[in-house]
Amino acid sequence: QVQLVESGGGLVQAGGSLRLSCAASGSGFSINTMGWFRHRQAPGNQRELVATITSGGGTNYADSVKGRFTISSDNAKNTVYLQMNSLKPEDTAVYYCNAEAWLEPLWRRRLRDYWGQGTQVTVSS
Repeated sequence: QVQLVESGGGLVQAGGSLRLSCAASGSGFSINTMGWFRHRQAPGNQRELVATITSGGGTNYADSVKGRFTISSDNAKNTVYLQMNSLKPEDTAVYYCNAEAWLEPLWRRRLRDYWGQGTQVTVSS
């Protein structure tokens, strides 16, 4: 019922900036939370939280990105953004958009989790 389409990844030098976007489309849903996770390509690494934002605007950040990344959203467009500044080589990863959505009818209280296909962010030193 919910499709996530990401854009904005790419290659940037250390200290540079990138902006990721993720739009949720479909029908019969209401977004609860959207966010970004990343998977850094090293043995044993797992997908880790970068930042999340609730429909009410509450935000949460990983300690490693606080002060450098900013998450925001446009609820009318079901779109979430991640502004990444002062990028470091260790930010290199595949970034995944995530959405938690209530499925209609809302009285059934069905909360589902959706993921985008991922977008590569590479930061060169």
